[in-house]
Amino acid sequence: MLSPAYAIAPQQLWHLIGTADAPQLIDVRRRDIVESTPGLLPTSIWHEPTEYARWIPSLDPARPIVIACKAGKELSQFITAELRGAGYAASMLEGGSFAWSDAGLPMVNRATLARLAPQRPSVWVTRRRPKIDRIACPWLIRRFIDPQAKIIFVDPAYVEASAAEFGGIPFDIAGVEISHDGERCSFDTMLKLFGLGSEPSLARLALIVRGADTARPDIAPEAAGLHAISLGLSHMAGDDDHGLLERGFMVYDALFAWLRFAANERHNWPAKV
Repeated sequence: MLSPAYAIAPQQLWHLIGTADAPQLIDVRRRDIVESTPGLLPTSIWHEPTEYARWIPSLDPARPIVIACKAGKELSQFITAELRGAGYAASMLEGGSFAWSDAGLPMVNRATLARLAPQRPSVWVTRRRPKIDRIACPWLIRRFIDPQAKIIFVDPAYVEASAAEFGGIPFDIAGVEISHDGERCSFDTMLKLFGLGSEPSLARLALIVRGADTARPDIAPEAAGLHAISLGLSHMAGDDDHGLLERGFMVYDALFAWLRFAANERHNWPAKV
């Protein structure tokens, strides 16, 4: 396998985040810098930079790695070089988190993450037999918050107790923090809590999910299609909630890719050469 480029630009990295092919994103900013800033790079996990020899073995050698420090200087460059020398497919984030912020790219709210999901992998608990919101929320968690998150499906009556017993975060049931809020669904709530709601493609996806999940197909033309596909997948899956999650992620990956890269493309007949 050819080694990736030594540096990756923020926009290039953003195009990978939110997909199944996203790299492992390691934040090596100094602790005081991390604790003084409100946002984290999506999916990133922080490691103490000077203890790299301890945590490098925990990385997945089969997946690409991006190392990010404050400004793309000595910390990320040293650790990236160390990884590349050891055979890892590693790159550094060009310009670091400063360049990411300057490009106007989304950050995950650090305080919310620390409060709700301080440990990796995080554990999230919801009702069995998911259809729309309970597929969309896990997709958001795995693609933007914690790629290693565990999604647990139990009977509705045991969601809160199971979450409390095993240190999980309950979602999409009445009476918990991550749930419906008026006309908005749990996906909307999660975007707001984690500070991702202003990203245009995610905001548009939220509208589609809301329309499909709350029987309002009029608010987004794509909502009726998502509703139909989701219920069809649910019928095919039966009690295989995690199998449904895997299939459902493909739907949300495709919707998000369309929103980012192909929303203005038109398809008609006869085709134009």
